[in-house]
This record gives sequence, structure tokens and C-alpha cells, in this order.
Amino acid sequence: MQDDKTGGVPIRTVKSFLSKIPSVVTGTDVVQWLMKNLSIEDPVEAIHLGSLIAAQGYIFPISDHVLTMKDDGTFYRFQAPYFWPSNCWEPENTDYAIYLCKRTMQNKARLELADYEAENLARLQRAFARKWEFIFMQAEAQVKIDRKKDKTERKILDSQERAFWDVHRPVPGCVNTTEMDIRKCRRLKNPQKVKKSVYGVTEESQAQSPVHVLSQPIRKTTKEDIRKQITFLNTQIDRHCLKMSKVAESLIAYTEQYMEYDPLITPAEPSNPWISDDVALWDIEISKEPSQQRVKRWGFSFDEILKDQVGRDQFLRFLESEFSSENLRFWLAVQDLKKQPLQDVAKRVEEIWQEFLAPGAPSAINLDSHSYEITSQNVKDGGRYTFEDAQEHIYKLMKSDSYARFLRSNAYQDLLLAKKKKVSKVVELP
Repeated sequence: MQDDKTGGVPIRTVKSFLSKIPSVVTGTDVVQWLMKNLSIEDPVEAIHLGSLIAAQGYIFPISDHVLTMKDDGTFYRFQAPYFWPSNCWEPENTDYAIYLCKRTMQNKARLELADYEAENLARLQRAFARKWEFIFMQAEAQVKIDRKKDKTERKILDSQERAFWDVHRPVPGCVNTTEMDIRKCRRLKNPQKVKKSVYGVTEESQAQSPVHVLSQPIRKTTKEDIRKQITFLNTQIDRHCLKMSKVAESLIAYTEQYMEYDPLITPAEPSNPWISDDVALWDIEISKEPSQQRVKRWGFSFDEILKDQVGRDQFLRFLESEFSSENLRFWLAVQDLKKQPLQDVAKRVEEIWQEFLAPGAPSAINLDSHSYEITSQNVKDGGRYTFEDAQEHIYKLMKSDSYARFLRSNAYQDLLLAKKKKVSKVVELP
């Protein structure tokens, strides 16, 4: 499409009032080229195909942040190969912060931040407060380099960089074409076998189960296989690098939080049954009247309340008051399914499907279309992990929404205060 020698779209410089607009094509030119070269008869279909190309960032309007194709005289520009999404590199928030910071140092009239970009910049400045000086220095260095370039070249590069961020940090309300990463794409093709994958690395062995790999004929390891393995390991090292100070802070915070629950540091009350004949502590733990220490632990994380039988019961009562108890009941049913004998799995899968997911189910749960589609496919060949995607979605939903409200609810606060009062009375009794 860019090659003039083979009949590509004509790229030209357009004269405007007191200025020139370099290296542009019109929307009509692109639509006409698509119809001619791809044998498309309907202009609407050509516009739709052009919009899909624009949504991925391969071609973009020079005066609008919305990446769509129009069949008119709107000027478009082709994206530089470095910014093509097919290169499979995912920018980080620090890159975006440097870009926005750089924009504030450049031509205000041409590169002034939009409202949503200014909000993003303020949010990033708060998030990266500790290393904002480094980000500012990076932006300043890039501005100095850009100023040495030709004015026309700089103008084109600015628009291409802006279009790149329109794809990866789109205008609010626009479709984000980068939301689905490669792991989800691979899971769609093989939902029961694929557990984890590394973005940008294609490893056949990662997409296969151990049984499937063992069933394949043994072949010699080639140089290409070794090179792929080295790339994979390097990526893993890069992904899991953490600052020692951050690791130490996390470890200290975790230790301080759980200090009173460690019998080696804080003596157990009433006594440690492992070193005495008193089993009162175990009786308290299995009772349905949880201690204040136990109730407090439910607030540490969502997993803590799910691990505690009494905590789950209290959380279930709260969900019943909000008419959303089916979420927790579904999660528990799926957990129980993983422990079922093999001969009972198929029957239990069908029961869970009919109760929570089938059309007109009595306790229907709220799943997104993506998870529902995967689950409906998995049910056809039911196994212990048929509902894994749906369970993960419901888990995140409860953790981010219902659990936070439970901790703020009167039910949990009253229970926490009641236990505190009870403990204080026992302490004052002597």
C-alpha cells in the first residue's frame, strides 16, 4: 500500500495556509485502493476494512485521536514500521509518562495535552513520585535529540508517536485493540491445556500438556530450539527482577502483619497445645464463635476469609443480603468439583452448568461473554477444570467488589468490635 512503484496509495505533500503538510494520503485514496486491489465492490466493506487497519495503528488520521477510516478528504499518514503492533512489544507506564512529560516541553499549540492525557499525566506523576526526576530527565534528553532533527521529519515523527499511544492508551470511549494479550488468544484455542505463556515468546512445549508432549516422537534438539530456550529464560529473568529494597519492604510488612499469628514469636492464647496438655486453642479454632484475632485476619486478604469456614459463612450471609450469594456458591461448587472421584466428575459438571450457567438457570451468575464462551466449549468435554475460567472471573469479581463492601459493612465491623469488647472484658476481669 505504501510502495508507489507497485501501484501503492499516492503519498504527497499538501500545501495549506502558510504551511505544508508532508507525507499524507486521503481517506478516499485508501478506500479506492482497497476496492481496486482486493476486489471489493461495496464501499462500506472497504471503509470497514480500512477502519480495522487504522484501529491497529498501521494508518492514522493526522488531526484526530480516533483511529477510524473515512471516505473523504481527511488526511492520513502511514505508521513507521518501528511502531507496528506486529512487532509485539508492549509499552510500560514509564514509557507513557516520559512521552506525556516530553509533550509538555514541546510546541504548546501543536502538541498540547488533551484533558484525558493531562489527567493521565497527573496520575502517573503520583504513581512514580519516587522516580519522577529520572522520567523528567529522560523526557528532557529526548526533546534535545528531537530538536536537532529537520522540522518536517520531526513533525512526522511526532504524529507517528502520538498515533502509537492512541493505540496503546486510547481516548476514553474508544476500543482498545491491545486488551487481549497473547496468553488469552492461546487459551481460546486450547483452554484446558494452556496454563501460562510468556508474551512475545512462542514455545510449542508451553501450549502442550505433559501427556501430549510425551506422546510426541522424540526429535533432536536443534540450534534454533536452544536459541528459543535462551530467549525464554532471558525473558523470565527480566520479568522477575525486583529491587531488593522493594522485596525487603514487602517481607517486613508481611512479617509485621502476621507476627501475632506466629506461635514462635507471639505465645498462643490460652496456650500452645503442642507443648502443653491444654487443647482449648484447637476447640476455639473449630468453634463457630471466632476469636477477635481470627475475625481480624479475615481483613488481611480475600484468600484468608475463603480459607476459614466461619469466615465463608459470614461472607455468604452478607452476599445473601445483597442477593449475590450465587457467586460464592458457584466458586465453592467448582472447588468441590476438583476433589470429586473421576466417575462423578461428568455428572457434577452438568449439575453445576444447569444450576449456575445454563439459560434460565435458577442461580445464574454474571459472566462476561469471553469466559462464558470458553466455559460452554469446555462443558462439551467436561473435566475437573471445566469451569476454571469462569471461577477465576467470579473470584476477581468478589475480591474487587463484594469483599471490599463486606469489610466496610456493619456486619463485619460489629463482629470485629464485639470480639474486641469481649476480649477487653476478659482482660479486666482479674
